[in-house]
Amino acid sequence: MEKLPELFANNRQWAAEMVASEPAFFAQLTAQQAPAYLWIGCSDSRVPANQIVGLPPGQMFVHRNVANVVIPTDLNCLSVLQYAVDVLGVRHLIVCGHYGCGGVQAALAGTRLGLIDNWLHHVQEVRRKYGRDLAALQGTAQADRLCELNVLEQAVHVSETTIVQDAWARGQDLTIHGWIYRLDDGLLRDLGFCVTAPAEVTPALTKAVAALGVAP
Repeated sequence: MEKLPELFANNRQWAAEMVASEPAFFAQLTAQQAPAYLWIGCSDSRVPANQIVGLPPGQMFVHRNVANVVIPTDLNCLSVLQYAVDVLGVRHLIVCGHYGCGGVQAALAGTRLGLIDNWLHHVQEVRRKYGRDLAALQGTAQADRLCELNVLEQAVHVSETTIVQDAWARGQDLTIHGWIYRLDDGLLRDLGFCVTAPAEVTPALTKAVAALGVAP
């Protein structure tokens, strides 16, 4: 007996609809994986990467974790990044956070949740770095600003990995983007961090942070 039969029913309906609209879809999907994008986003179930950018399966490689964090000790994230850059040859690395992120809110409030507190320590580092500017805000505005700043800092972390540094050194076409998604209207916002070389990282971060009204 199937467990969760409603999900299997949904799957069969989806597969039938895909074949009806494009008979060769699954044959083509099986034949190759050549995405142009790597999405590093939050695990939040309300932020489905492919859907919100209107791309079908096979067009975006995806890594998700709580609060879209990128750190040099996370071998899961780094393995995805290395495979995407070195094997798949993606051209765009997108770090995308979202407003209303529970992980960011917990890091901001210092809420104790258990094991995940160790993970959210990395978001708290961002909170401490911009503490003076965050203290000038309250409520939702404060949480939203930390969501934005966290995206920018994690995008910088991506640029600092040896994977990306080596790719740039060998002349690989690779662009890092920092975006954020709003749950209440379904729209993405470009935070203005877009870099294609090491020399662009610091100026891009300074400009993006200043655009938020935050002192660099």
